[in-house]
Formats: sequence, structure tokens, C-alpha cells
Amino acid sequence: MRRFWAPLAVAVCASLVACSQQGPSVVATQPPPVPTPAPSASALGTPVVTAKDVIAKGLKAPWGIAFLPDGSALVTERDSKRVLKLTKGTGHDSPYAVSEVGVIQEADPGGEGGLLGIAVSPDYAQDQTIFLYYTSSTDNRVVRWKIGGKPEPILTGIPMAGNHDGGRLAFGPDKMLYVTTGDAARSANSQDKNSLGGKILRMTPDGKPAPGNPFNNYAWTFGHRNVQGISWDSSGRMWASEFGQNTWDEINLIEKGNNYGWPEVEGAAGDKRFTDPIAAFPTSESSCSGTAVAGDILAVACLRGQRLILVHVPPGGVSKPNAQLVKEFGRLRAAVLAPDKSLWVLTNNFDGRCNAGCTKHPDDDRILRITVGT
Repeated sequence: MRRFWAPLAVAVCASLVACSQQGPSVVATQPPPVPTPAPSASALGTPVVTAKDVIAKGLKAPWGIAFLPDGSALVTERDSKRVLKLTKGTGHDSPYAVSEVGVIQEADPGGEGGLLGIAVSPDYAQDQTIFLYYTSSTDNRVVRWKIGGKPEPILTGIPMAGNHDGGRLAFGPDKMLYVTTGDAARSANSQDKNSLGGKILRMTPDGKPAPGNPFNNYAWTFGHRNVQGISWDSSGRMWASEFGQNTWDEINLIEKGNNYGWPEVEGAAGDKRFTDPIAAFPTSESSCSGTAVAGDILAVACLRGQRLILVHVPPGGVSKPNAQLVKEFGRLRAAVLAPDKSLWVLTNNFDGRCNAGCTKHPDDDRILRITVGT
């Protein structure tokens, strides 16, 4: 299916300031053409935010969010190393109570590192297990954790640096744990299939490479600079958001074993060795992090761009991206599908990057509940 979709570039979202590392040898200089999937992009409708409200406030640099079977949510704070729990009151309009359920002392915040991704075991009712991704003093790592217990490392040695630490965790439809890693500001990691950096990894809940991985190791895809968002649509397609360097940030359709080009390519190169993005955005307006899919609408939370990008992705199609909430709530870090099918979105105006032109609010950081439609 991928070969029928030409990439799309839209000036709607932006990236982090480029780090001092070797740049790509190929950079797209013109926006790629609008794709022509079936059904056509124009027939899919424009995805929009239809409702929004604030359900929690006063957080500090929240990074990841995941739901427990009882409908309560767990949120990580990158710099405080805290895991928070949000529990709804009994009334229909009752606010969410926020409580601390743990502090991950082994996490070592600094730059873009710290306590990052979180995922809840698909079998949580039986095993009460939570998975965390955090930066330690020596590496980035994935651990298993039970509330009240100590973290148990199951994958260590992921490259770490002051930036490009990846960090998103999510269980796929196959019940395998997917892990996004950055190149840790060493671009050569991304093309090295034996490095854990610059990859999307796929592993069992026990921490072993998942059966069926393309290179007989942890790597599912490679050639990434810094993926911080992954999610799946109703037809099982996997989507990811990725920070570029100086020119293009990307939304990619993720397919087993594919090479997404970094550092050889930034944006759409039209080179059959590499997989071009479905959508590319100028870095001056982008920097998108977490992603989620609600009712076949892909939502991408953007930091520097201070917006939520929505793309309709029904089976066999993809619409033109549409920017919503532009500079309304400031920097947006994560998006996740809630049990009621709404989207919960985390703001990040206390992460040290909310400078001139950033929309701040006295209640930051906040959690937004959003519904979307076409």
C-alpha cells in the first residue's frame, strides 16, 4: 500500500533546534505533492476538534500517560521523577483527583532525559505490571514496575544524551511492547542495525526481542532521528511522529524492517532505499511528540508548533493534515486514547522550552480532554 502514497508536506507543525551533529546528505527542498490514496484525500473530510476541556492542572512537565483497567490514569513527570494517578470522582461532572503513587529514584533527569514513557500491561488485572522508560546515569532503559515496588530493568544500554532520547512506550495490537529511541545526538546509531539508538524496537513483556522481528534483534524499523509518538489505526497500521533537524519533521507510516533514512535523508528523498514520510512539516512550525488514534483520526501533539495535528486515516486512505488548538494551550507533549474514546493531551509549558511566543497559563501544566470528528 505504501508505494501508492506520495508524501505530503504541510506547513503546520515544528522541530527542536538542531543539535551539533552531521546533517543529512539529502534534504527535500520542495514540499512533496498531496497524496492520492483511495478514497481521495478530498473525500475524507477535514478532521477537527469538536469539544475540549481541562480536567487536571498544576502538573510539572508531564511526559507520558496510560490508563488502568478501572479507568484511572497514570502520568509520568519527566523532571520530578513522579508517577501520578488521576482518579475521577463519582459524579458526572466531578473533577479528577491527582495523587502521587511513586517516585522513580533511579531516573536521572537532564536535558530531554528523565522519567519518560509509560505503558500498562495488557494483562494488568492479573499481573499489576507497568512499564516505564527512563534515563539513568548511564543509559536509557525500559523497566517493569509495580506500584509500591522497585523498578526491574528488562532492557538496558539504550544510548542516552542531553537530547534525542526517544522514550515512548506502547503495546501494539500483537500485545508486544514497542519502544521508540533517539539517536542520542550520534547520527550513526540510526543506520546501525545492531545499535538500540535511532530505532523503533519491538520486544516481549519479558524484555526479549519479539518473535518475527526483521533483523533477529530488537529493531523493528531503523533510520530514525528521534521518534516520540507511536499509535495504531483501526486497520492495524502503525503511525509515528519524528523530529527532523533543520528542514522537515515527519509523520511516518511504520512498516516492518523499513529504513526511514536518517541521517542520509531528511524529509522525502524519493530514493527507493528509504521510506518517505506520509506528511512532512517545516521545522520552524513543528516539533511534534506523542500520537494517538481516535475513530480513525490520527492526532499528533506538537511542542514548538503549539498545536494538535489531525489526520483522517481510515483503512486505505489518508487526508490532508489539519492544525487545531494553535497556540491555544501552548506546547503539547502527548496524546492518548481514553476509555471513553476521547483524547487526553498533556501540555508541556514547564519543560524549560516555553520561551518567547509560547502560550503559558497560570494552571500549567494541564491535561486536556478533547473529542475529534470530521
